[in-house]
Amino acid sequence: MNIVGMGVDLAEIDRIRGLLQRYGQRFKTRCFTDHEWGYAHRYSDPSARLAARFAGKEAVMKSLGVGWRKVYWTDIEITGGGMPTVNLSGTALQRAESIGVDQVLVTITHTGDKALVFALSLAG
Repeated sequence: MNIVGMGVDLAEIDRIRGLLQRYGQRFKTRCFTDHEWGYAHRYSDPSARLAARFAGKEAVMKSLGVGWRKVYWTDIEITGGGMPTVNLSGTALQRAESIGVDQVLVTITHTGDKALVFALSLAG
């Protein structure tokens, strides 16, 4: 395995909570898959899990060498419950294939007020 790229992102949980309150369904539709939304909403306050997924998507984009203007947020899905996995589709999958990436790994941690995600894009 060769490392093609790496990325890290930090999200403030209160910021994501505010976006959820302010934009609700619009924020969901733009940034999260149904699976991510459902997973986060199994908890009384979904903000920490959604902040982790938001940061994860940014970290994955960085590891692929692109930003959110080149890849749709919902084309990156980060599963929950145990070791997180990354599922790419659409624009994210096209970008990964174009640079030889066949696997993306992430690790997630969050505290009371922040979520941090590190991503590695791997080839071969």
